[in-house]
Amino acid sequence: MLWTAPDDRQRITKAASRLADGECLVTWHWPGDIQYVYIHSFGAGGEEAAATPDELRMKLYTREEYKVRGGYRLPADFIGVRYFRIYPCRMEQGQLTAFRQLDADNLARVSGGRAKIRYSIQYGFGWFGKHRPVQISLYCEIPVPKEALCYVKKQGGVPLHPDDGTRYPLLRDLQAGRSELPEIQIGRAEQVRLFLTDGRVYGDQFEVVPE
Repeated sequence: MLWTAPDDRQRITKAASRLADGECLVTWHWPGDIQYVYIHSFGAGGEEAAATPDELRMKLYTREEYKVRGGYRLPADFIGVRYFRIYPCRMEQGQLTAFRQLDADNLARVSGGRAKIRYSIQYGFGWFGKHRPVQISLYCEIPVPKEALCYVKKQGGVPLHPDDGTRYPLLRDLQAGRSELPEIQIGRAEQVRLFLTDGRVYGDQFEVVPE
């Protein structure tokens, strides 16, 4: 397969995607003389490199298939944000030529389900000191990078958001399933809560809920 730059007559436009009835539907406007596209699907954090895309990770889709199915359909079984880049292609003398279009017109975005991060907090007594131990236990539906979570400690009440107290980062990534954070010590009048570090970055992928 050859790659080349598109001109205005070969550009995909109006790429869009939505979820309905357990499916993800991707649609776009076809240029007049384009009969094939390559569809590259990738998640958040999987930004495309400027180099030639890997055709082994893409799906070839025809205009006729698009007509029959009313777009490109796939099960909505993914978690978090999913992107679809649609590359126009043309068959010339038995050779498929793809056009490396890298703009907003041929890029669609959709948000799938959010993976739950369930947590519980167990406070110890610390009978004879100014501090008491705290154990945070978690259950993660999928692996969670340490950058996505933090715990917040607040004097005199429960923290309401990530900046409502003193924030502490996680020291390691979390695997799917049950795990425990290292035990911490807090003051007797302090309380702790777990949060996403940045809802704009991680809110499409994870939901933090108490057990």
